[in-house]
Amino acid sequence: MENRSYALMTGVFTIGLVIAAVLAGLWFNRDRTELVPYEIVTTQSIPGLNPEATVRYRGLEVGRVDQIVFDPRVTGQILIKLSVDKNSPITTTTFASLGYQGVTGIAFIQLDDDRTGSPRLAVREDQPARIPLRPGLLDILEKRGLAILEKTEQITDSLAKMVTDENRQTIVGAFDSIGKAADAYAAIPRKLEPTIDRLPALTAKIDRSLSSFDATAASIQATADNYGQLATRLQAPDGPLERLNGAVGSLQSATSVLERETLPHVVEMTDEARGALRAVKRTATSLSDRPQSILFGAPSAQPGPGEPGFVPPTK
Repeated sequence: MENRSYALMTGVFTIGLVIAAVLAGLWFNRDRTELVPYEIVTTQSIPGLNPEATVRYRGLEVGRVDQIVFDPRVTGQILIKLSVDKNSPITTTTFASLGYQGVTGIAFIQLDDDRTGSPRLAVREDQPARIPLRPGLLDILEKRGLAILEKTEQITDSLAKMVTDENRQTIVGAFDSIGKAADAYAAIPRKLEPTIDRLPALTAKIDRSLSSFDATAASIQATADNYGQLATRLQAPDGPLERLNGAVGSLQSATSVLERETLPHVVEMTDEARGALRAVKRTATSLSDRPQSILFGAPSAQPGPGEPGFVPPTK
């Protein structure tokens, strides 16, 4: 009987010790972080997000999702209730988005901020502060994917309209024309082969012409040098030009002397000769009119009015 009592006491003590150890473990492992309630209001879809999901601020775990419910006041609106560490820098510019862990599809709340230094978001006990939810990567990809699909459908419709029977015939005709043009361009090198074969001879002729031009240029340069030397000799002191200028000066001096001294005498002698010639002309005229004057002399002059023997003319 005593052994049974001892065994019972031992069992009760063991059970009590285990319960105490469990309670001590729970006590020491409990979360002593002071949490602040926040709320996210959204009309977006939140696939993969469940209660007890993690809340992270720029990758750091700062809280958890407490509850996900529909807003009773607004139809179709979802309320996501959060508990976030009091020391987390939740500001007026903080926003939330959905993040996903790897390929498992488990979602979490990702908090971020547009800028640093914003004032902290005010917290009230009666009404949790609200954080806006922005579209996540999947939402953006979904919207972009829908836009891309719409563009693809439009492009497909345009292609379908382009490949009608009439357009196909036009395209085939265009390719046929391109093929003919390619054949024509392929025939051009064959036509140019004779001309290309003559290019070496033409090049040789051009080289010879260039050599002739070089020789001509050298000859012209030599001639120019000779003319330059001739001009230098002509313009040199006591050269032909200077002597010619001296001769022209002497000629001008002689001409000036001739004009001053000789020409007046020549003019005077010319006047005398003219007077003698006029006298000879009068004498010849008189002899021609009265040849008898050589024997009988010149007739006496008729008396004029007022002179003795003047007879007035009768009418």
